[in-house]
Amino acid sequence: MHTDERDLLEVLKFELEFVEKGGYGRSPREAWRPQYIFEDSPTCMNYDSKESPEPCSHCVLMQLVPPEFRSAKTPCRHIPLNEAGESLDMLYRYDNQPEIEESVGDWLRRTIGKLQETRKAAQLDSNRQLPASDGAKM
Repeated sequence: MHTDERDLLEVLKFELEFVEKGGYGRSPREAWRPQYIFEDSPTCMNYDSKESPEPCSHCVLMQLVPPEFRSAKTPCRHIPLNEAGESLDMLYRYDNQPEIEESVGDWLRRTIGKLQETRKAAQLDSNRQLPASDGAKM
């Protein structure tokens, strides 16, 4: 067993690219079933790993899942995608695939933007806290 140590920002950027390039089109291997966001993407740590999958609790996406849903069978379906708290679990019940992909794309763009802003602010803050070096030896 291992913990998913991928960078959340990079995973979300990859997922956005996957969505935008039509990655959730029907699978030739399983054309009979719908494609599920995150689960049927290479961003899933268990993608193509049906024999001995890692527990979802090890996935980098778990930090986006509300605590009350972290023990769900598929926790990533419970990530809130908008202010109303809608999740994939809800959207799968009443939206079609193009609408779901649009909602997820919007959420990914917002979330990526927030993460980038947070990291930029943290970087600026850490740069301010570094002592100025004037080359003098102590």
